[in-house]
Amino acid sequence: MTSAASNELRARDRRLPLGARTYIMAVLNLTDDSFSHDGTGRDLDAAVRRAVVAEQDGADIIDIGAESARADVPVRDADEEAQLAGEAVRRIAREVDLVISADTYKGSVAAAALQAGAHVINDIGGFMYDTSTAEAAAKHGAALVINYTYERPKVRPSEPPRYDDLIAAHRAFFLDRIATARRAGVGDASLIIDPGIAFGKSHDEDLEVLRRLPEFRALGRPLLVAASRKHFIGSVLGLAPEQRDEATAAVTAICVAGGADIVRVHDVRANVRAARIADAIVRGHAGDYAATATSWPWWSRARPIPGTTIAREGE
Repeated sequence: MTSAASNELRARDRRLPLGARTYIMAVLNLTDDSFSHDGTGRDLDAAVRRAVVAEQDGADIIDIGAESARADVPVRDADEEAQLAGEAVRRIAREVDLVISADTYKGSVAAAALQAGAHVINDIGGFMYDTSTAEAAAKHGAALVINYTYERPKVRPSEPPRYDDLIAAHRAFFLDRIATARRAGVGDASLIIDPGIAFGKSHDEDLEVLRRLPEFRALGRPLLVAASRKHFIGSVLGLAPEQRDEATAAVTAICVAGGADIVRVHDVRANVRAARIADAIVRGHAGDYAATATSWPWWSRARPIPGTTIAREGE
């Protein structure tokens, strides 16, 4: 069983209230081999500029990754990755006030990023190798994202995964990994779950997970969804990754309706707008946008825009 959900996410010195709105996590790849073709490589000046723009466009969190998750790309040397990720976190932390997340399944990389000032570890590996990321997060009081995965990072299953019950398998995975993280010392208020879109599922199963997001809420943990530009969108629309931003915004709105607390995206501005209107519909309250003395043109005596109001005869 899981404990009752906290009303805030704790990430070192940051507190993110939960339930009122959806947080936007911006993707920042320190690689030149990302599937989305938007990495900065080792150019840290470009990475800092990208972080500044993300903050200006409304991001709340920036997720810094120094190794591509693609199985067809070689594993990056851990020392090299730790050095690059740590320096990027250090420089970006000086320039923006965003919550900083490090995207890694390697304990040494997590430790370097946390020492440099990161607030969150986003472990795409779900402790498939070891629990070193959880131990590093616990040591620093950082938040920890547990990502569902069917296989170890960077390893493609030899055969397509088969599930008797897709959602039950995901829930069992999370119950096990949440218990593991707790044993490592990570507090309940610092644990986040991610159902792992594109991790060990067919495109049809990715879509099913997105339809059934509310079922993950019963686990009592904040829910992060990372679906931006992913291949299930290409499967549906026949579009390359760089052409999937409008569809990603639609997915973001669906995720908000399904209870996501955080969405991880490439195009920050568009997804901030999609999330805000979805939040107003899903999480808003009657009266939030009620009429005021200045909200209607005929009350404020502002000149009406032609064609947008029904005029009385003689006006």
